[in-house]
Order: sequence, then C-alpha cells, then structure tokens
Amino acid sequence: MSNERVIVVGVDGSPESLAAVEWAAEDAVRRGCALCLVHAFVWPALYAPVMVTVPDEPGAKGAAEETVAEAAAGAVAVAPGLEVRTDVQVRPPAAALVAASKRARTVVVGNRGLGGFAGLLLGSVGVQLAAHAACPVVIVRRADRQPGHEAGRVVVGVDGSPEAERAVQFAFEQASYRGTGLTAVHAYQWPATGGPVDVLPLAYDPDDLRTDERRTLARSMSGWAGKYPGVDIRHTVVHGRAGAVLTELSAGAQLLVVGSRGRGGFTGLLLGSVSQAAIHHAGCPVAVVR
Repeated sequence: MSNERVIVVGVDGSPESLAAVEWAAEDAVRRGCALCLVHAFVWPALYAPVMVTVPDEPGAKGAAEETVAEAAAGAVAVAPGLEVRTDVQVRPPAAALVAASKRARTVVVGNRGLGGFAGLLLGSVGVQLAAHAACPVVIVRRADRQPGHEAGRVVVGVDGSPEAERAVQFAFEQASYRGTGLTAVHAYQWPATGGPVDVLPLAYDPDDLRTDERRTLARSMSGWAGKYPGVDIRHTVVHGRAGAVLTELSAGAQLLVVGSRGRGGFTGLLLGSVSQAAIHHAGCPVAVVR
C-alpha cells in the first residue's frame, strides 16, 4: 500500500459520484489524509473513413474542470479545512484510476455515473479497477432498504484466506476510525470435495459442522481484539451462500468489506457471484480489498 496519505475519488458530475466525494471527504478527515479528485475523459471521436480524435473539442476541457471544481466545493462543504487536490486527465477512466491507486490509500467511486464512468459496475471500468487497483476500492452505494441487525456497524466477510485477512485489517481500521462495532461474518454451505479423489462422509452432523465453522471464524479473528481493544467485535456464522448472506447483513451498515479473492464461498470474488451480489445489491458502501 502506498505511503502517500491520499484518498482518490473518481468524479464525473453525476449524483452518485458526488455522493462518493462526500463519503471520501469524511473518510479522509477520519484518517488524516488528503483528497484527490480525478476526472478522466477522452476526446470525442470524428468518424471518418479513418477514425481520428478531435483534441481541441470546444468546451470539453472547460466542462471537465467545472466538474472537478463543483466536486471540490462539495468536499470542502462536508469537511472544511480538508486538503483537496484535483486531477483532470485526457485518458480512459479505468486507466486513470488504476494509475492513481498506486499512490493512494483508497480509491472511491460511485455505483453509477455519466460519461467516462457510465456503466461503471456493469462494464469494464469497474471490473478493471477492482481487479487491478493497487489499494482497496470503495464503491459507494446509497441505502435502499430498511436497516438490519448490523445497522451502523462495519461488516466484513471472513473465510480464513490471506485475502480475507487483509480485508479484516481494513475493516478493523475503518471501525476504529468510525468509533463503531465490527461484525465478522463467515458463511458456509454443506461440505464439498476439494479434489477428484476426496471422499465425503455418508452422513454428518449439522451441529458439528456449525461448530467447526465457528472455530474457523474464531481462528481468523484471533489477535485482532488486542490490536483494536476499543472495537466491539461480533462473530456471525451463517449457513448459506456468501453473497446472499453478506448482502442481507449489509442493510444499513456503514461499510461492507470483502477480500478480492478467497476460498470456499468467496472463490472468484471479483468476477463471480459473491462480488456481483455485494457490489450490486449491498445495502451500504462496499470495499473490495486486494
């Protein structure tokens, strides 16, 4: 992770990106970081027998600068005194944000956008950013349903993998900065073979399986309470698909944190069903930690 204390947020003037700016500004204040607003766009193309770009499109650069100026004003309104930098680039948005992530603590984007960020979560930009950013990526989603049991807390998915360990660290940091509790969630399903020669028992006790899964979660969380004594920790073990479980428990939470990859229910997190469920359906902002 970069040593530079800066949080990068992608802006395009949409309401979703402005919500991301507000979230990032508040997070920057809590963490003692500067805020860098990145707006990237490409010049309109002139469709001729040979397609060429028009580098002097009237007003395009001015409109881009107005977009970041509006976002900067919004950030300062939320966090007076915050150091705000702006960066306008003539570059594909995904490339600009991935490059910016190399010097950032976190990259923050809205869940939908305009212009270069259009289709962020459904298209290539969101996938590239989550898969290739050099730091955690936060996708800011607005609450769209009634708060649940974990409302106001930070929720983190845990499966015992090294990637989940990094997610747990990020989640504890966020819970500590926010002065709130942390709910560690381990979702499991019935035993599955790990290879072609594995043999499953003909019968197994669901209670014993649940006890084993609780031990897995306890091992993953051991030692963290001592590092963050002020954080209230809640362990939650649920039988079900990880994506559905995390989505349900995220309702009203301050943040849902997941690792970029994992094992068991979290395998293929960035490209599979778990990440899609979290990014598209979580009831709070989502952090993907590589």
